[in-house]
Amino acid sequence: MKKKVAAIILEAIPLAAAPVFYPLIAAPCDSGLVRAVIAVTMLLAFLGVGFFFLGRLLAKESKAVLILGILDCAATLYVVAFYVFVILTIAM
Repeated sequence: MKKKVAAIILEAIPLAAAPVFYPLIAAPCDSGLVRAVIAVTMLLAFLGVGFFFLGRLLAKESKAVLILGILDCAATLYVVAFYVFVILTIAM
């Protein structure tokens, strides 16, 4: 049971980081602390695939871990899509 709880907590980290990351990018305030929070949350959201594999390693049979893992992969895709959009915007 403890492995399942640990897996769910690990799976929730990228899901909590992604919604924090996007509003901070668009926020008008700019300071060292905000930039540090953006960097940390972006990294945690980007590593969602790693958290997916770690969660599946801890609790393979759990449906909740599977669903959270799929959402973790989606968080990673959203971060990648955001940066592709930024690169394409700068290139135009």
